[in-house]
Formats: sequence, C-alpha cells, structure tokens
Amino acid sequence: MIFETHAHYDDDRFEKDRDALLSSLQKQGIERVINVGASIESTKTTLALADAYDFVYAAVGVHPSDIDGLNEESFAWLREQTAGRKVAAVGEIGLDYYWEKDAAVQERQRYWFARQMELAREASLPVIIHSREAAADTLKVLKSVHAEQIPGVIHCYSYSREMAEEFIKMGYYIGVGGVVTFKNAKKLKETVQAIPLERILLETDCPYMAPEPYRGKRNDSSYLPLVLAAIAELRGITPEEVERATEENARRLFVKVR
Repeated sequence: MIFETHAHYDDDRFEKDRDALLSSLQKQGIERVINVGASIESTKTTLALADAYDFVYAAVGVHPSDIDGLNEESFAWLREQTAGRKVAAVGEIGLDYYWEKDAAVQERQRYWFARQMELAREASLPVIIHSREAAADTLKVLKSVHAEQIPGVIHCYSYSREMAEEFIKMGYYIGVGGVVTFKNAKKLKETVQAIPLERILLETDCPYMAPEPYRGKRNDSSYLPLVLAAIAELRGITPEEVERATEENARRLFVKVR
C-alpha cells in the first residue's frame, strides 16, 4: 500500500469531484494521505477533510508565502490545533525566495519558520518543510532551532545531492514526487540515486506537479505508482521494494498515523 505524504485535496481544483476521487483512492492502493495546510484558512479546510475521511490525516501550518495571515492570535489558534487526534505534522512551513525577493519579507519568513519549528517541538510533531531557492537560509534556521531534535521532511526536494546529505545528517527525509519523472530533473534524479532509500518519502503536492505523461494536468495520488516506478528504475530495484520502504519511512516519521 502507498502512503501519500503531501496533498492539497482542499484545493478548489478538486471542488467538482473531491468526494468521488477521495473515496476511490484506497481501491487504487493509496493507504493513507496527509493533507497539508498552507495558510490559516487552508489549515481549517484540511482539518475538515481529516474529520471526514478515516484515511486522511492533517498537517497544520502556514506556508512562507502566506505569512501575512500569521499574528499572535492566529498562531495561538494554530497551537491549539496541534493537539488534534488526526493532526500528524506541522506544515507546510519554511522559506520561499523564488516568489519573494524583498529582504524584509524574507526576514519575516525566517521568523515565522522558526516559530513554527518551535511549535512542532512543543507538540512533539514532525514538520513538513517547503524550501525554494533558499537552501542556505533553510539550513541556517534549522541549525538555529536544533532541528536534529525535530523530525521532518524537506518537501518537493529541488536542491543538490550534497545539500540533501546535509539535511539527512540532521535526521530529515526527502520528499519525492512527480518531478522525478521529468527528463530535465537531473539534480533530483542524482539525489534519488545517491541517498539512502530509508530517507525517501512519496508525495504528489497535488493538484500540482503531475508526473509524466500527465505533466501540466491536475495531479492526484493515483499517479504515485509512476513516481514509484521512476525511483525504482533509478535505484535498480523493484517498485514493490520502493513502495514497502517508503511506507515504512512515512510511518516512522508520522507516528500519529494509524
């Protein structure tokens, strides 16, 4: 069975067929799904999905591009949600310098990233980290909060093999999705070949990042066998071995998932 560690089924692109799609996933071999909050509002819709479907769990957190929604009041609300029975992680949190070039805003991203890391520590939850064009500062923040004490995953990994090894030294997992099937994904392919299989997690980031041959279309968890196959080919093992290992990895990290 496949463990989907990063989805956004509360997204508007699933509005017309959300229930039918989610209800079909387990028949297609998708055992568990973590739906991931990216703002205060999407954290609320994520929690509602986790309540509605037995096999869906929630991650609560605010993406760096949505930190305008964070203040002491909303942060206190977020803290309350971490105690929920089906809240498996804090995320997605982190840094995104691709969309944000303003130095003052980047500083605020670092502040709220560190605060949410500390929130995860308090709640004894793992983190789901978004990091885009901000590798050095991501590592710097992680070191500043002693992230080796806070387990987690670098979601939608896009950096070098060497940087992946630095994150792994801190105990982190590497999230791999549809990009690994792209012909031009040289760095990710090299990373997947080099790092321990015990540090790879499967994810879609749906509705984004659909694998080949569906690139550019709406993504969903039923496409994960294509990601499994690509990882297996790169490593010279069977898809069944990748499926088994990545499920074990996910269960080791997301201990609240049953």
